[in-house]
Amino acid sequence: MRLGLRILTGALVPALGALPSALAADPPRFDVTPMVGYRAGGDFEILDPESSTDRSVDLDDGTSIGIDLGLYRDANSFYEILYSRQESGIDSSDAVVGSVDVATEYVQFGGTLLFPDETWFVPWLSLTIGATRLEPDGGFDSETEFSATLGGGVRLPLNERIAANIGVRGYVTLVDSDSEIFCVGSGDLNCLVKTSGSTFFQGEAFLGLSFRF
Repeated sequence: MRLGLRILTGALVPALGALPSALAADPPRFDVTPMVGYRAGGDFEILDPESSTDRSVDLDDGTSIGIDLGLYRDANSFYEILYSRQESGIDSSDAVVGSVDVATEYVQFGGTLLFPDETWFVPWLSLTIGATRLEPDGGFDSETEFSATLGGGVRLPLNERIAANIGVRGYVTLVDSDSEIFCVGSGDLNCLVKTSGSTFFQGEAFLGLSFRF
């Protein structure tokens, strides 16, 4: 019994000691990055019924949260699914629409390229396409539109599997021009915004923590 225990112990200790280096040697397969950021922008071009001229209605700037899931294609690139959400409001100083809270959600699919070099940080570039969901409170209808993002930043490795992730990302959403959005019931008078523009843009700076498996 004691001899068997010694043999087992003698085999396990070297194996456990080699495990970290073996994990480090294996190429990563998955990447998970929870993140928090600050998102700005997001305005609708509307036709003011009183002056018959175009003007902007803005979403308030504010905090965003999200998560990015990656499936590695090779050691320096991965396919990704991005989800990001911000809760803000339409500018309450606007006399036409008043004050309404709006949740803005992005679901995106795309990829990220990593550019490792002989430095202590790793630049990256991301491109995605997907959908934007705008959901106001107060019983108004939500809107889902086609969108795309372009992002970039740097990763600061903390060890072989964890890195701090600092980046910026731009979100562009295509909105039908000359249409009514955020409506309740039927009729133009029951809509918050009557758009005259065709794009909705937001920019974001964020900080995340990337885990590689």
